[in-house]
Amino acid sequence: MRLVPMLALSMAVALAGCASTTPVVRTDYDRSANFTGYHTYGFPSETGTDRAGYSTLITSHFKRAVSHEMEARGYRYAADKPDLLVNFFASSSERTDVESMPRVSFGAGYYSYRMGLYTEWPLYDRDISTVHYKVGTASIDVVDAAHKQLIWEGRVEGRLTKKMLDDPGPAIDKAVADIFAKYPVTPVVH
Repeated sequence: MRLVPMLALSMAVALAGCASTTPVVRTDYDRSANFTGYHTYGFPSETGTDRAGYSTLITSHFKRAVSHEMEARGYRYAADKPDLLVNFFASSSERTDVESMPRVSFGAGYYSYRMGLYTEWPLYDRDISTVHYKVGTASIDVVDAAHKQLIWEGRVEGRLTKKMLDDPGPAIDKAVADIFAKYPVTPVVH
C-alpha cells in the first residue's frame, strides 16, 4: 500500500517545518530618544559576559561584533566619556521537547488472530520522541551614558549547535548582526 509511506513522509515534513531553528529576535527602545544625536559609543568597565573581575574571550567576541555594527551606523569608539554605553549578556540552557507524531498502524495488537475486528484504527497510535538541545540567548543594551538610561535593548534566542559551541566567534557575529538589524539607525552606506 503506497498511501502509508506517503502519509508518514508528509507528516514528517510538516513536523520538521514546525521545529524551526531560526533565531528569534526581539527589540524595544525609548521612542523619545534621538538616536542620531549620539556620536560615540563605549563599553562599561565590566560587561555582562565578564567573570570574576576579568574579561573573557566571549567578551572579546562581543566587543568586536558590536564595534562592527556601531561603526557601520556612524558611531565612533570613545574610551573616555562616550555618548552611549553598550553592554551585552549571554547565557545558555538545556531544553527538552517531547514530540508526538501520529503513526499509521495496521497492526493487530493482543488479538492478532482476529485480524480486522480488534485491530487499531489507522492513525490511532502515536510515536513519542524526546529531543534534548541547548538554547543560547544573547542580549545587548544601549544606554545613554550621561543620563544612565537604557534607550534600546535587543535579544536573540536560538538553538546552539556543536559547531557554534566549538567556535563561538562566528555565531556571536551573526547573533549581534541579527539583533542590530532591528536597531533604529540603519547602517551608513559608503
